[in-house]
Amino acid sequence: MRIACLIRYRIDPFQREAFQAYAERWGRVIPRCGGELIGYFLPHEGSNDIAWGLVAFDTLAGYEAYRARLKADPEGRENFDFARDRRFILREERSWLEIVDGTFHRSATTGTTP
Repeated sequence: MRIACLIRYRIDPFQREAFQAYAERWGRVIPRCGGELIGYFLPHEGSNDIAWGLVAFDTLAGYEAYRARLKADPEGRENFDFARDRRFILREERSWLEIVDGTFHRSATTGTTP
């Protein structure tokens, strides 16, 4: 069973650029540590203080191994420190989702996974 971790962030809307830099750094770190990064998402319309991150894993055990690698990764630690020092993340929540077979990474043009 494939799973996804949906991370909901409440961010300081006046530090949107700092959160964007934080998310972009994860774009390098997460795949290197074993997660399949679906993406990070900033608010566009409506609420200006809610952002999202979505990362997929083959198994919960795969996630646990990823977390250990993430904590040991120098760039990952630096990014955690950046967020702590700048304080642009006000709250972080995680939800675990089961990925529905046949729906993950579907392309609108081909109907297949990329």
